[in-house]
Amino acid sequence: MTRNHLLLIDPQNDFMDIPGAALPVAGAAADMARLAGFIDAAGSRLAQLFVTLDSHHSVGIERPGFWRQGDGAAVQPFTAIRADDVRAARYLPRDLAALPRVLAYLDALEAGGRYTLMVWPVHCEIGTWGHNVYAPVRDAYVRWEAAALTPVRKVLKGLNPWTENYSALQAEVPLADDPLTQLNTALVAELDAGDRIFIAGEASSHCVRATTEHLLGHLPLADAGKIVLLADCMSPVPGFEAQGQAFLQAMRERGTVVTTAAEALNRLA
Repeated sequence: MTRNHLLLIDPQNDFMDIPGAALPVAGAAADMARLAGFIDAAGSRLAQLFVTLDSHHSVGIERPGFWRQGDGAAVQPFTAIRADDVRAARYLPRDLAALPRVLAYLDALEAGGRYTLMVWPVHCEIGTWGHNVYAPVRDAYVRWEAAALTPVRKVLKGLNPWTENYSALQAEVPLADDPLTQLNTALVAELDAGDRIFIAGEASSHCVRATTEHLLGHLPLADAGKIVLLADCMSPVPGFEAQGQAFLQAMRERGTVVTTAAEALNRLA
């Protein structure tokens, strides 16, 4: 029997386009409604569910409270900060003692070529409503747990305030003194044990993208086709629509399957 895994990335309240969300993704609630339907319809044909949880503190290197402008003014969410900005004192950490560490981080991040630092609204803070899984998704996976007598595998990411952690597999700049920021080889192996890995969640422009890219980077090349992206169960962060579309196109070119939840049900054996 085919072993099907579902990797659900950050289906949390703060990413839903619902009242009270800190970082709403347009279309996310509808995405997650379709995903809940997929879980219910797939039922016992799903061997294992994995749910990642963006998990942050209120202060961190990508949070507004960490930064100030050169004149002392606050830094607003959705501000991009580059190493050159800091060297020119356009933006500075509020704790100037952190300046050498911040510059080393920004240099390493930019050298990676994937992202520059973005200051995000405080979101998915541990212990808050925004950190919780969106109720329709949670209800669906609880029904799956009850039928399968198997707990959903929860994976926390973003706990270290000194590095960004879009991917569920490793931080953008892994830290030598924190194994949680380094490649999660155990999770890669667990996912790879599936014959198919269905992927959904928020947002396609960032966390879904980063996780899928890292996963592909650590699976055998011949296994790219085992990844199935549920394109109607993910949406980009507003303003990053081009990045979301580019991600899906790049994944098609690399051999992954990009489809809808309804069509994916036909791939379940």
